[in-house]
Amino acid sequence: MNNTYNTKQKKLISEFFEGNTEKQFTCDEISEALKIKGTPVGKTTVYRYVEKLVNEGKIRKITGGISKSALYQYIDEDMNCNSHMHLKCLKCGEFFHLGCDFLNSVNDHIYEHHRFRVDNSKSVLYGLCEKCAE
Repeated sequence: MNNTYNTKQKKLISEFFEGNTEKQFTCDEISEALKIKGTPVGKTTVYRYVEKLVNEGKIRKITGGISKSALYQYIDEDMNCNSHMHLKCLKCGEFFHLGCDFLNSVNDHIYEHHRFRVDNSKSVLYGLCEKCAE
């Protein structure tokens, strides 16, 4: 495969995430969105590159919830997602950043009493948002 083409595809995928920081997407949705935009990228390329971005800590992988496929979201450095947990609504799919001092004390407790460090960038609590719980 042509390296220039491959690099262009990777750039398109990165730009897609950077332009959609507040949402989560499956690899199929990313591939389809790029196709609609007139810049098709094969699903295999999307899957491979997204997993690479996950391993580099640039993209969050979210499993479970209403989608059977893994969801991926850009990790906005300004949000410092490694320092807080997240909430995901099982009904509407809304995703929330949870900066909460109480949960920080829970993390401290887990380490002090159980010698286990929680990776907040991968910590997602599932439930129903206020709107969906009504």
